Amino acid sequence: MKYVLSLDGGGIRGLIPALVLADIEKKTGKKTADMFDLIAGTSTGGILALGLCKDDGKGSPQYSAKDLSKIYQDRGGEIFSRSFWKGMTSTGGLSDEKYSEDGLENILDEYFGNEALCSAIQNVLISSYDIQNREPVFFKSWSDKFQSVEMRHVARATSAAPTFFEPALIPVDGATRALVDGGVFINNPSVSAYVEAMKIFPGEEIKLVSIGTGELVRPIPYDEAKDWGKIGWMIPVLGCMFDGVSDAANYQMKLLLGDNYIRLQTSLSVASDDMDNASKGNITLLAQEAKKLIRTHKKEIDKIFI
Repeated sequence: MKYVLSLDGGGIRGLIPALVLADIEKKTGKKTADMFDLIAGTSTGGILALGLCKDDGKGSPQYSAKDLSKIYQDRGGEIFSRSFWKGMTSTGGLSDEKYSEDGLENILDEYFGNEALCSAIQNVLISSYDIQNREPVFFKSWSDKFQSVEMRHVARATSAAPTFFEPALIPVDGATRALVDGGVFINNPSVSAYVEAMKIFPGEEIKLVSIGTGELVRPIPYDEAKDWGKIGWMIPVLGCMFDGVSDAANYQMKLLLGDNYIRLQTSLSVASDDMDNASKGNITLLAQEAKKLIRTHKKEIDKIFI
């Protein structure tokens, strides 16, 4: 049996899968990278996947899921921070990206340094999208093409959400590529993770665990949406796109793997579904959502390693 972990995108809501994994690590006494044979992630899930697989220099994971949860709890305000001038010149994200990438890049530099993707202690699959060549990009730690790419650059590429951050210019295989958030085409990377697992582990039975960042429940009223133009749809369409592809992937995986597929997701009953709401109050509410997920999915979590 080979175990695969898939982590959705969702910005600051990445705190939810981080805390779910921290709970699993506490119960098992093992680091996540020691429990799974392949870890895939998109956007915030990609940052988590990379962090969980970073080598401490001695062949063990440097970060626990609890360590990585602090990025959201303690540093979320740095990632989604903008000056008064930035807010004015970007017109709140309508005429330019909403946030400077400086805060995000500083944190990625701190956590990943200059470590190359090939140094990951476990197979890692990270999604992004090349806007110049108009094609998806899957960073694979086992692929010669991507082994020399630095982890911090991969993390920056997968989390470059349109309207929130500038596209990332990343050196890849001798060329500079303009990359944006993998969530624009695959916010839930479970199907791609399964396909890659079949290629890496031919003939092996696969069990895949997919963790979401909270399901969007806020409705978009018809009376409002019917009169929206490009500006009105700019942010809502991202939420529809990210949530829609996640639900589609979930349906497909249920058909493909049956009982060997476990989806850990929760509807956001108290926390905001905004990807950039890093207020202290919302961080507290996201932690409550994670606790709810752990409580309501106890049976599924207990079955992961059976």
